Amino acid sequence: MLRNLSFMLNGCLVLSAIFAYSVDKKPITESCLTCMCEALSGCNDTAICVNGACGIFRLTWDQWVDCGRLTLAGESPLSESSFINCANDPHCAADSLQNYMVKYGQDCNNDDKEDCLDYNAIHYMGPFSCRKHMPFNYEHTFKKCIKQVQREEEEKQQQQKQQQEQKQPA
Repeated sequence: MLRNLSFMLNGCLVLSAIFAYSVDKKPITESCLTCMCEALSGCNDTAICVNGACGIFRLTWDQWVDCGRLTLAGESPLSESSFINCANDPHCAADSLQNYMVKYGQDCNNDDKEDCLDYNAIHYMGPFSCRKHMPFNYEHTFKKCIKQVQREEEEKQQQQKQQQEQKQPA
């Protein structure tokens, strides 16, 4: 009986990991992920773990479990290396964060919207502590990156608008 139950549980975990890897809802924008990685690790993609947090997003074991134990293709979520392999793979780690925000996304800064600032706080501080103050250096790096990304996006939009205006006959 216990043997069958163990087999069933293992099978469910494997199936949930297979289906969990296809992340349908992605609340975190690419620019937000870029700034999260910049503030967390400098986007250093060297496979590394620091105090149990791994990869460019410094994903933790608990977050990985909470978001569905995503794995690299063909890997069992029960293998000893599946967490580290996923956390150190930028795509798997980003998809894990997407799932985490689908599950725990909330307005942490009371501005009546759920956005990048909230997702950053949830990831860094945890979903139940996201209203607390973040360390200054981390928050400064993150917000500096966000401002830079916003400036670049605005410049790109202006260039596109100018190009379209030039194409139209006078």
